[in-house]
Amino acid sequence: MRVLITPHPLINHKLTALRDEKTDSPTFRRLVDELVTLLAYEATRDIQVEPVVVKTPVAQANGLRLSQPMPIVIPILRAGLGMLEGMTRLLPTAEVGFLGMVRDEDSLQPTVYADRLPKDLTGRDIFVLDPMLATGGSLIAAIELLLERGAQRIIAICLLVSPEGIDTVQDVFDSRKIDLTIVAASMDEKLNEKGFIVPGLGDAGDRLFGVV
Repeated sequence: MRVLITPHPLINHKLTALRDEKTDSPTFRRLVDELVTLLAYEATRDIQVEPVVVKTPVAQANGLRLSQPMPIVIPILRAGLGMLEGMTRLLPTAEVGFLGMVRDEDSLQPTVYADRLPKDLTGRDIFVLDPMLATGGSLIAAIELLLERGAQRIIAICLLVSPEGIDTVQDVFDSRKIDLTIVAASMDEKLNEKGFIVPGLGDAGDRLFGVV
């Protein structure tokens, strides 16, 4: 498993504004959108491509294009929805699947309540969008489901991760033969007793969409 924390002045600038409790939901959504597009450049660095020859107005040119099957982007509902547009802006030809997961506030364990994914994910680059990797439970459950459907290359894009969450995911998957990468804007200090990332930015879903 690889963990890529992206040190970039623009990413840090936007992340600081995200953390600020005074940032309203419309601004928060815009910042998330911009951050994800920046993170996506790093996340797609090793995306699968194939050689192609095109004809320019002057001569033939050797180039690359995304190979088949097309990559698939999977936001984990509901907070992952706020990251979808920023990702598909960079990968407009990618397919989009949806995975709904909810975390029990007492046990902190995730439950799948919506599954709109292909039955066969063999050979695809899979990009999972989840703003916060806190305890790691939701991401682990999502990855296990994807592996059952033939996934081999999984890239998770997060805004924030915790050291505890990274360690937990690593413990589960390091001994298994999968290509797993986690790309994030920041690794924060720790989790608190309620399983929230510290200093974090609060509940990403509530800040994106409001409390329902």
